[in-house]
Amino acid sequence: MKVDVSKLKTYLKSAKEASILAGEILKGYWGKIYEIKEKTYPGNLVTEADKASELQIIDYLGKLYPSFSIIAEESGNKDVKDSDFTWVIDPLDGTTNFTHNFPMVSISIGLLYKGVPVVGVIYNPILNELFEAAKGCGAFFNSQPIAISKTKDLPYSLLVTGFAYNRRETEKNNYAEFVHMTHVSQGVRRMGSASLDLAYVAAGRFDGYWESGLQAWDIAAGIVIVEEAGGVVSSIDGSNIDIFSGAILATNGHIHETMLKELADVYR
Repeated sequence: MKVDVSKLKTYLKSAKEASILAGEILKGYWGKIYEIKEKTYPGNLVTEADKASELQIIDYLGKLYPSFSIIAEESGNKDVKDSDFTWVIDPLDGTTNFTHNFPMVSISIGLLYKGVPVVGVIYNPILNELFEAAKGCGAFFNSQPIAISKTKDLPYSLLVTGFAYNRRETEKNNYAEFVHMTHVSQGVRRMGSASLDLAYVAAGRFDGYWESGLQAWDIAAGIVIVEEAGGVVSSIDGSNIDIFSGAILATNGHIHETMLKELADVYR
């Protein structure tokens, strides 16, 4: 699987431009949300900000790359075509945070080539933090190179995780895992934005991240950024990552096998 690097850089530039345009929309809605709706589960929110951001991204990328497929959170399979390329878009990751003016929010735009993430942009317009990567080109934060942390042992690691929207109904709610990993690590945080969790692992702010119950748009962009920063990404059981499986483990590599073992112990 290989795509011309110059083309990937062009796609990355377009994704950045789309995220910045959508970011201006989100900043305009910041502190001014008047319509909040619940989707499938309590706490699974959507606002006019989500919808406006998504329309902006789809319009911008759709005009530049009309042959590419698009999968976006609020509209589902918006435009699936016979193409090797698919844009995967989360227009506002952290909607609950956004409605409470908690600035852990992001726009996530990933590009798949034959189902594999090759371009990723994660942008927090409130804090003006933009993470980006293209396959084979390295990872960057606000145009500066980034790399994963050097922490080698789980007891000295700072981890991050999240909980699925249906955590009240499912037995696989990550509660037991959260408690266990809190005991065996230096600490576990929960920010409420899967995209930012991955970006922060890539930047070395966290040493590891795990979660299940996710969607492709939550992780497609972040996978590229973590891997290009030198990290390791797999499913929670150690198998190759499948962005449509909903489960992910991303680490600095040093603690990956240890985290797999600890998580497996909880499952057993």
